[in-house]
Amino acid sequence: MKNNNLTKVFLVEDDRNFGSVLKAYLEIHDFEVEWESEGGNAIKRFLNLTCDICVLDVMLPGLDGFSIAKEIRKAKPNMPFVFLTAKTLKADILEGFNIGAEDYITKPFDSEVLVAKLKAIVNRVNRTTSLESERPVESYSVGEFTYHTAHRLLSKPGFEQRLSPTEGKLLELLCENKNKLLPRSTALKVIWQNDNYFTARTMDVYITKLRKFLKDDTAIEIENLHSSGFILWAKE
Repeated sequence: MKNNNLTKVFLVEDDRNFGSVLKAYLEIHDFEVEWESEGGNAIKRFLNLTCDICVLDVMLPGLDGFSIAKEIRKAKPNMPFVFLTAKTLKADILEGFNIGAEDYITKPFDSEVLVAKLKAIVNRVNRTTSLESERPVESYSVGEFTYHTAHRLLSKPGFEQRLSPTEGKLLELLCENKNKLLPRSTALKVIWQNDNYFTARTMDVYITKLRKFLKDDTAIEIENLHSSGFILWAKE
């Protein structure tokens, strides 16, 4: 009998030995795992199950992990996913984050760290969703853009971009502190619950993504004040 309180993981991994071991390990650590080994079957399987997070290999038969992630975002924009892969090139890592991954974990990896990361991501997404349901602010204006918090939609005439939960929360913090310093430690503790080196590097990736989304408005700048934090400059 399944325990509805367990965190539900959709695992897509074609290596049957590795997939079997990883599934068992996650289940020992209070996860419920649905495992799919064929990339071509992943989307159909995903649409017919309920899960809290997806763990995707990139190199798969039938359909690669990047393509699967794009379809997941179309079907369920709020669904967090991570890549767990042997592809270590910088271009692959950047593509993974640009698609909207919460993390990009390269093999080999520490299993305990993976468990900790998955739990932290699910907790963060759940907390963000809870805050969104209570949030009185429906939108923020920044330059030519409007950020609609309920749908995590960044838009301006001729442009729309739906943000991931982490992207959205970071942009919201910047908007709340528009033209003022958002301390690095504050953002890290609010979103990631710690301010260690690894989460700081992760936040830098998300700042880069937000700059890319906002780049068409020259009146907007996200300035990095070394060791202090970030300022979202927006001319009124």
